[in-house]
Amino acid sequence: MRDADLVVTMLADPAALRAVAEGVLPALLPGVHWIDTSTVGPEAVGELAGRLPAGVTLTDAPVMGSVDRAATGELWVPAGGDPLPARVGEVLNALGEVTGCGPLGSGAALKLVLINAAVGGVALVAEALRLGEAMGLPEELVRGQLVRGQLARGQLARGPLAGAVARAYAGTSNFPVALAAKDVALATAHAPLPILESVHAVLTSRPELAARDLSGIRR
Repeated sequence: MRDADLVVTMLADPAALRAVAEGVLPALLPGVHWIDTSTVGPEAVGELAGRLPAGVTLTDAPVMGSVDRAATGELWVPAGGDPLPARVGEVLNALGEVTGCGPLGSGAALKLVLINAAVGGVALVAEALRLGEAMGLPEELVRGQLVRGQLARGQLARGPLAGAVARAYAGTSNFPVALAAKDVALATAHAPLPILESVHAVLTSRPELAARDLSGIRR
């Protein structure tokens, strides 16, 4: 660690980031770049930045995507810290598509917006499927129409929930329900979000799903 010029962390929550920082910070020398790819929110990023030794830079770059996208270098990477050091850019570009978001903390903020839209979308698809089942409709019929949407000028248009349906049926992702609940809690601490508060209640109501991928709430 003491000879590293670049440190990359990907941790579960703000508490984990604080715990790791306790051991990492004393070893950092001037010129080191720290890239944190955790989903911890802008407050935790600001807290970490305030503890950095002189000459150490921080980039917040929480990734969107699971193990399947990571394996192919197709993650979405919102990055905060303007400008991004060249070495940091090289590393992040290897992960996937990088979007510079502005000052430190803005990557963490955008990640919360994006991940909560995704989690909320999956929850909505799960409810739609449950409603269809309650009214006697075949699951494949409901799923297909959510994806395909309405006729537009004689052609089937891609439905607005197509991405959420794909995520609800994803078989190669690994985003545990417990982490999804954590991300929703981080978001609802920033603004009144009654729909997402309800989603959080659903995510935390079934402990047996905590370690399963988010698609597990569909069942």
